[in-house]
Amino acid sequence: MSFTLAIVGRPNVGKSTLFNRLVGKRLALVDDQPGVTRDLREGEGKLGDLRFTVIDTAGLEEATDESLQGRMRKLTERAVDMADVCLFMVDARTGITPTDEVFAEILRKRADRVLLAANKAEGRAAEGGLIEAWTLGLGEPIALSAEHGEGMPDLYSRLLPISDEFEAAAEARAERDLEAMPDTDVAVDEEGEAPDRVPTLEKPLQIAVVGRPNAGKSTLINKLLGEDRLLTGPEAGITRDAISVTLDWEGVPTRIFDTAGMRKRAKVQEKLEKLSVSDGLRAVKFAEVVIVLLDAAIPFEQQDLRIADLAEREGRAVVVAVNKWDLEEEKGEKLSALKEAFERLLPQLRGAPLVTVSARTGRGLDRLRKAVLSAHEVWNRRISTARLNRWLGEMVEAHPPPAPQGRRIKLRYMTQAKTRPPHFVVMCSHPDRMPDSYSRYLVNGLRIDFDMPGTPIRLSLRGQGDRNPYKGRRTKNAGALKKHLGKG
Repeated sequence: MSFTLAIVGRPNVGKSTLFNRLVGKRLALVDDQPGVTRDLREGEGKLGDLRFTVIDTAGLEEATDESLQGRMRKLTERAVDMADVCLFMVDARTGITPTDEVFAEILRKRADRVLLAANKAEGRAAEGGLIEAWTLGLGEPIALSAEHGEGMPDLYSRLLPISDEFEAAAEARAERDLEAMPDTDVAVDEEGEAPDRVPTLEKPLQIAVVGRPNAGKSTLINKLLGEDRLLTGPEAGITRDAISVTLDWEGVPTRIFDTAGMRKRAKVQEKLEKLSVSDGLRAVKFAEVVIVLLDAAIPFEQQDLRIADLAEREGRAVVVAVNKWDLEEEKGEKLSALKEAFERLLPQLRGAPLVTVSARTGRGLDRLRKAVLSAHEVWNRRISTARLNRWLGEMVEAHPPPAPQGRRIKLRYMTQAKTRPPHFVVMCSHPDRMPDSYSRYLVNGLRIDFDMPGTPIRLSLRGQGDRNPYKGRRTKNAGALKKHLGKG
């Protein structure tokens, strides 16, 4: 990435639409009503041969207090301070408003580089707004239509010299770093195979934090980051997009997705909330580890159970974190009740880590990190075929499979087909007759004997066909032999 571009402007001028076009994906929610975007969202922007980081921001509001709008404005101002270039967007059809003039003055003082873009500039109705944009004193406005992709070459020509400048500086830094960099060796095992994949900067550990509204998901991520990056507050449902942020979690490159709170389907009525929930579900599918965040005051409600079950069905490693633990008085008694409820209500996640944390104070976050890394390691675990078949023989000897209609099911062979999550295949006779209880017996045995608590385990049964090659075939002279025997 050569530079960072922050898109700022009033609500509903098309910032998220332009963000989606630059990253080439529908990452940010887009709707006609103003104020949809509340958090900062980063993406990898592409425009021709230019590559840069692009930040979508909340609409600039004139509020400066601690209201929701005021906190959104502070986040946007943070983005202005951290960005290399600010793209100030106005609405060419509406024209320049007093609010635009206020924020143009703010950008002149706070930002090093400001580009002015007049969006919705398609058609003759926007000509007046384009002329008015000159009065802001930010130079020539770039006529854009983020929705239709018009004006992208003009934006490219304005960003190109900036990109060249930052690339030259980056090359100079890289040369200095290369001279000071020590030589390193890459370790391999005795068989000459590379070790298991570990999170890297290119492929970080992907974590999704999910839960009901107001469970403290954004507060938890802010504490991990060490800064107020995500918008928080007492209001439920502040987060709308599935926002991803990257951090070095004590030496582990990590990308964390903050998701919108998920309410019961019957309560999700507004179109915008439906988009937010679907965005959160998509984040679960992209994650490797899912942290299900509960409120210690009201844990394991029906929606919590549905969210945890969703993560298990998607095959993700699951860690259950109980937030607001600093507010609990009878901690020992409460923890025993939580563990009992977990075992009883979520048997499909038996053995998954249960961690108590306080997102506000930061207590318990070291335990949460250990639990996440442990769950990720189990999720990636591979067991050799030789060990599996020795184990399968012992399991069958201890508890043989049933014999439906007097014909015993023979378990012949077992292997691990996949990891992430662990997926095992058993070759057997009559797989369609195997009862679910025996499959659960094998899965529970795998969890215990190979130390795989909590992670989803997939078990498939496949038939090898009958080994008698003459079954169903008649001998060549069967009919003649029968007649001969009949005459005798």
